[in-house]
Amino acid sequence: MHLPEQERRQSKDFWYKSLKIIAVLAWLIFIIALFVSYYAAPEHDYGVLRYREITIRKFWLTPLTGYLYVLLWCSAFLSYLCLIINKYRSRRKTDNKHFNFILLFVISVAWIIYIAFHLMNR
Repeated sequence: MHLPEQERRQSKDFWYKSLKIIAVLAWLIFIIALFVSYYAAPEHDYGVLRYREITIRKFWLTPLTGYLYVLLWCSAFLSYLCLIINKYRSRRKTDNKHFNFILLFVISVAWIIYIAFHLMNR
């Protein structure tokens, strides 16, 4: 017969609180990067725009792309820091795996690579 384990932690420690704060900060930086990328990316070439002969920008705005890189690297670094803190803090099998940190890290790095290849090919 297997008895359920009793939770022996008295309260949330410093590392748990810092993990939550860093995670929220990383996601906020990622959301800000979404807004910056909207203004930095080239505009889409729709048929209506061609019909009305409206000029569109077909290149990345370099100053905003620099900010976008910084924001994405900060988001990736903070999510990696959360992964490290979570690895050394969690000791039980039942502790949360925090897959959102892995997701944020992978998306940030993939986005950095995507932008780098598009900037090299222009």
